[in-house]
Amino acid sequence: MNTAEIGRHPLDSASVLNAKKTLFELLSRSGVFRDEAEELIALVEAGAIAEAHSEAGKAAAPPGENGEPYATGWHDGARAVGDALVRIAERALERAIGPAMSDAVGDDAAPGHHLVGRMDVELAKVAVTPLYLSFSDASSLDPEVSDEVLTAVLGTMSVVGRVGYAGRLKEFTETHRERLAQLYAQYGPRSRIAVHGRYSLLHSPTSIAVLERLSTAPSALRTEWERAELPPAWLDGLTTAWGTRAAPG
Repeated sequence: MNTAEIGRHPLDSASVLNAKKTLFELLSRSGVFRDEAEELIALVEAGAIAEAHSEAGKAAAPPGENGEPYATGWHDGARAVGDALVRIAERALERAIGPAMSDAVGDDAAPGHHLVGRMDVELAKVAVTPLYLSFSDASSLDPEVSDEVLTAVLGTMSVVGRVGYAGRLKEFTETHRERLAQLYAQYGPRSRIAVHGRYSLLHSPTSIAVLERLSTAPSALRTEWERAELPPAWLDGLTTAWGTRAAPG
């Protein structure tokens, strides 16, 4: 469908609602609970609106040469549309993560213990796996243990921080790519280091998430690690391999 066709046949609210209901049905058949599906859809909606806001900002220059009054009106209109899109995106994000987003004090703040949900963990898994596979082989760590590790990692963040964690992980990986490549070559699955031991996490995609937190919020990470009763040797081994020291909680 080209631009002209979209203009003549815009998506109406009934069609959008039907698509959402269909998606809820499909996710339900896959074992995704209704509240989790609603959270995912709201996050996608918020992201789509934020992307629309970004694209609108790129088209800020008025078309043609129509004089200063026209240009002023154009910019005022673009600003009004942009502000409206931001408010809509904020409402969509609030639907996804709840009102706790308004009192979060920072991405790295302890969430005052907003519990880490299953969907938080699943989103983190999807984020870390391709990043890890750019350095190493598939995980050899138990899936249940991976969930426990990611729950501890996500517990160091505010609710808002969890929403944007995929982007932060990507930025961290790109910034430290050479160092990470050396680390996985020395301690990962293709190295001589056994999977059972203090470097076990380097055989798992969760290591990307743990390393990011070691670099950003080491004290909070150790606190959550102890709360989850995960093996201290795993965190100590990863801390040593990364060349940093996590402060005691």
